[in-house]
Amino acid sequence: MIALGCDHGGFELKQEIIKHLKEKGVPYKDYGTYTEDSCDYPVYAKKVAEAVLSKECEFGILICGTGIGISIAANRMKGIRAALCHDCFSAEATRLHNDANILAMGGRVIGPGHALKIVDTFLNTPFSKDERHVRRINLIED
Repeated sequence: MIALGCDHGGFELKQEIIKHLKEKGVPYKDYGTYTEDSCDYPVYAKKVAEAVLSKECEFGILICGTGIGISIAANRMKGIRAALCHDCFSAEATRLHNDANILAMGGRVIGPGHALKIVDTFLNTPFSKDERHVRRINLIED
């Protein structure tokens, strides 16, 4: 189960991601926003982060205009490792090295075609469980 959330700047890209997840048969839960009306991204970052922390959802995907604010808001919650990725290399590396549990993207920064490749890379890359990466995650969490 994937938790999805966005503000007005990420609404259009979230709709593309929903369509993509449906086509792939990936279950998701949409935590909003549900319109392009102006809204505050911390509200949706918190909802998605709580769904991931409670294990209701395995991963989260957050989108705002740049991806910056929504990733910062999500990372305020202990146990969340939200990674802002606008390329597949970063999406793969953050899963392998950081065991990131939320992908953040900018709806005004990246086009839908590339964004969907990033989503697939993030969701299909396992954490390496390498000792040095586990150690570093523990240092972040402590």
